[in-house]
Amino acid sequence: MTTVTARPGIAERLSRMIQLPTVSAELEVRGHEPFEKFVALIAELYPLTHERLSLERHTEFGLLFHWDGASSADPLVLMAHYDVVPVGESDDWTYPPFAGTIADGRVHGRGALDDKGPLIVVLEAVENLLANGFVPARDVYLSFGGNEETFGAAAVEIARVMKERGIVPWLVLDEGGAVVDAPLSFVQGRAAMIGVGEKGVLTLKLSARGEGGHASAPPTLTAVRRIARAVNRLAPSTFRPRTPKAISRMLSQFSEQASGPSRLLLKMLARVPFLTARVFAALGGEPAAMVRTTVAATMQTGGTAANVIPSQASATVNLRIALGESVDSAVVRVRRRVRDPLVEIEVLEGSEPSPESPTDNAQFALLGEALDESFPGVRPVPYVMMAATDSRHFHRYAPAVYRFAPLEMSNAQRASIHGVDESVEIATLERGEAFHRALLERLR
Repeated sequence: MTTVTARPGIAERLSRMIQLPTVSAELEVRGHEPFEKFVALIAELYPLTHERLSLERHTEFGLLFHWDGASSADPLVLMAHYDVVPVGESDDWTYPPFAGTIADGRVHGRGALDDKGPLIVVLEAVENLLANGFVPARDVYLSFGGNEETFGAAAVEIARVMKERGIVPWLVLDEGGAVVDAPLSFVQGRAAMIGVGEKGVLTLKLSARGEGGHASAPPTLTAVRRIARAVNRLAPSTFRPRTPKAISRMLSQFSEQASGPSRLLLKMLARVPFLTARVFAALGGEPAAMVRTTVAATMQTGGTAANVIPSQASATVNLRIALGESVDSAVVRVRRRVRDPLVEIEVLEGSEPSPESPTDNAQFALLGEALDESFPGVRPVPYVMMAATDSRHFHRYAPAVYRFAPLEMSNAQRASIHGVDESVEIATLERGEAFHRALLERLR
């Protein structure tokens, strides 16, 4: 291990990143300028990274840095994204979302946690190591996307190019879990939740046509009512719960830290997957989402006036597909539940759930070593990521893909992601930099 002094000013640098509104969903309104300014900003803030690493642009928004190591075999890929989600006009933020305000020991603003905070700790670690003359044991790639929040075309291209070049990453690490307190309602203590797999994403459009006309004489079943009935049939119980291996491994590790009745409960759940699936499904919320495919109606359309029955209506439904299921099987299940041949079901977007990466390998052990350096006493615990990340484009050919942002996040902070008052502690940014520095130094 080398002795490296982290340079000061990480909060100020993150603040400047947040001030650039890289909202990929508002590209038509904001244009490309914030994204190009962001690329220029990191070149200004991380001069050694841009001097010593090669940079390739893939699509308009993909940045791929290559750091030559002592060996080109089995490289490491560190991922993040620099685009952010929109801010609602009516949302009441304590500090303006794109001001990058530094106050109360935190950096406030959209992207502080998702995902400019996790991105900056990667760049900080690389810059600090370069300043010390460090050369990694193997090649390192930094893959940064600017449209992750809009389905990640940049990451798709970067993954494709690397595969085409025969570059198979030994380890891929992207955003995902974090260091949290009480990761489950019945589990106490801190844990580093590392996503060893992620659910698939499926977006469906349900459409129906019907007899239109004046609202004073409505038919028995209008297009709007047909769609409403179809959505109502897609209850949480649409998909049967099942326990992925990662959840059993998670519960087994939690049982080792617990005592008394909690320890016995966790051991039993770890050993009886069928029981775990039932219990988690009954708990609802995040536990239920870990063990089943979820269904959420997100948009509805139909109608042009308050007194006119529309002749057509539609609803958009978002599914997160559980590990072990597929896009095709989910569509079949939805058709069976809707039970209406006059409701058309169209697949707008779909990606399969990932395989589960192992936890008994050198890659997962390396993550644990980096945690020992940066978050002493916090153990790595596997779980299933419920949201989609850019890393899903690598898991089709890379043997070990993990999803973990080395930052401490409270329940309130996790809720602020894509919400209101997103912020990150400066102290945890410094620990996040130490995590990535340790990860790079301990590569063998």
